[in-house]
Amino acid sequence: MGMKFGISTPFTCSYLPEQDERLLIFMSDTEPTITEYDVLIGAGFRRSGTQVYRPHCGSCNACESLRLPVRMFTPSKSQKRTMKRNQDLVVRISNSDKPEYYPLYESYINQRHADGSMFPATKEQYQGFILSPWNKALFIEIYATDEHAHQELIGVAVTDNLASSLSALYTFFKPEEQHRSLGNFAILQQIELARSLNKTFLYLGYQIDTCQKMSYKQNFLPHERFFDDKWQLIAKKAV
Repeated sequence: MGMKFGISTPFTCSYLPEQDERLLIFMSDTEPTITEYDVLIGAGFRRSGTQVYRPHCGSCNACESLRLPVRMFTPSKSQKRTMKRNQDLVVRISNSDKPEYYPLYESYINQRHADGSMFPATKEQYQGFILSPWNKALFIEIYATDEHAHQELIGVAVTDNLASSLSALYTFFKPEEQHRSLGNFAILQQIELARSLNKTFLYLGYQIDTCQKMSYKQNFLPHERFFDDKWQLIAKKAV
């Protein structure tokens, strides 16, 4: 399978501002197939919109791709509490983007990530980040039901459906519902979905141990991390 790659010019890292970041970018003349992306994600790559990339930094190797072997996963006490806290929620799966997703994304970015590179949210940025013509994502919808039995969409987890895995692309939710730990709840839902679809792994993107925003990922155990050009099993959280 022939593939072409290019290397970006250095730019300021959005997670470690004191560091410069470079990317190794898939540069084929044609869009990748799902099979090709399955191979690439197994080598530590990830997508943002249509771009498939992997960190390629000269002096820093803090970014480690993280994936969960879903059959091995056992929820912690905290994760069990998250499931119990949200047992009133309704979860549905959609195969396509819907107009009601963007307003939720916009309020999430503008209220919770106003200090980040994705602020301010725009519909063009949302579409450029979430959607990809060569990849049909799944949208895990999370609904809350009020006393009148009215259901309100309060969260969406966007998940790439690959040949042997699912890849969690992004989760956004109603900021007023942050007490529900919907980010963790969404991962737990994606683990169950991966099991039901007979997938081997759920990819969670990159983990940087010194980045507080990413600390939740390492709480899902056991997991595997990609470093030294191979996947290595992490059975328990580092202390």
